[in-house]
Amino acid sequence: MTTLVWFRDDLRLSDHAALHAAAESGDDIVALFVLEDESAHVRALGGAAAWWLHHSLTALRAALAERDVPLILRRGAAEQIVPEVVRESGASRVLWNRRYGQARHHDAALKIALRETGCDVGSFAGDVLFEPWTIATQDGGAYKVYSAFWRACTAAPAPALPLPAPSVLVAAATQPRSENLDSWELLPTAPDWAGGLAERWTPGEASAQRTLDEFLEERLAHYGERDYPAEQNCSELSPHLRWGEISPRTVWHRTLRATGDVGLFLSELGWREFAKHTAFHVGPLHRENINRRFDGFPWRTDGDDALSAWQQGRTGFGLVDAGMRELWQTGVMHNRVRMVTASFLTKNLLLDWRIGEAWFWDTLVDADEASNPFNWQWVAGCGADAAPYFRVFNPELQQKKFDPEGRYVALWAPDSAMLPPIVDLRATRAQALEAYHSLPR
Repeated sequence: MTTLVWFRDDLRLSDHAALHAAAESGDDIVALFVLEDESAHVRALGGAAAWWLHHSLTALRAALAERDVPLILRRGAAEQIVPEVVRESGASRVLWNRRYGQARHHDAALKIALRETGCDVGSFAGDVLFEPWTIATQDGGAYKVYSAFWRACTAAPAPALPLPAPSVLVAAATQPRSENLDSWELLPTAPDWAGGLAERWTPGEASAQRTLDEFLEERLAHYGERDYPAEQNCSELSPHLRWGEISPRTVWHRTLRATGDVGLFLSELGWREFAKHTAFHVGPLHRENINRRFDGFPWRTDGDDALSAWQQGRTGFGLVDAGMRELWQTGVMHNRVRMVTASFLTKNLLLDWRIGEAWFWDTLVDADEASNPFNWQWVAGCGADAAPYFRVFNPELQQKKFDPEGRYVALWAPDSAMLPPIVDLRATRAQALEAYHSLPR
């Protein structure tokens, strides 16, 4: 039997339930990836994420080639491409790992359409620890407070053990045509601004596994000090998780066997889970406030110059400028600094959180359709379990506390101290609180 395995945001061989099922059955395999940039239910990739995808697909293609299975690449709407590849390959079964955003509705419709043609279709748990419908409040609803959500998760049956990568795969005799990855033009060329990304990151499953090994062996013991951006105590797994080069189940079970601040790190994995579950229940998070009170918030509309200064890391506030320049050069920003820069945009510049979210979406290699807007809404005060609006991260105090020797700022924005600050922190904080108190109760 020929089985089509449809890869999505799960660009790996290990703990890939759909691929594992096909291999265990001894099926002849067609491996497919569809670039769904023409589908309304899939958000178009930002530039940094597109760069990562190109290299991650290159790594996946090489891993499959070692098992003599080609990776078929197609670009277009999945509801057209997948049935087309089924016909071309003569596949009688299609398998995939589930998605939990808006794409899941289209996956369900595609499943029905394929079955109507006589094709067998199967789906498996995707990139979450707990599928969203398995974690619910006593009245069957969705959790809105993280602490209660995570207690429910940790009280639930443990996530499934990760599946090993198939040692043997059998390629189908008939392999459909594949498009050329370079023709997709996912890499920047005019100009090539991705040099810093290439220096900082190595996409792919092998790199993801090495990163996890190094974190558990070298940095987990110091994870409690992760808020200091000049130190290297973070996991650095976020882009690998975003692209499914490693599964959250693998991270969970490997971490449980490690020594160090295990609970603290797993709770951060739980925050990612909370974002995924919230997006499942609420819908796309990058468009509307979760807390609809904020629909009437008087966001500033004349802030183009301030926005440019923020984007370029030229605000005159060292921690903000360092974070924004780190982001531009490496495609990532330290988590503590992400909160500070987001607070500065929304509460000191009074610019709509969606503007900042869109900039991060374009510049982050780990831009995730749930986590990115979820975190922006949390900082802005309009999200799930949101930080109170009156919590304004003072970038000067944050720098004194978390970069007391100025090493992080000196690394990324050594000239920031010579720039005039673009706002008065105390005055803009007062303006933000006044705007907040104007909202309907």
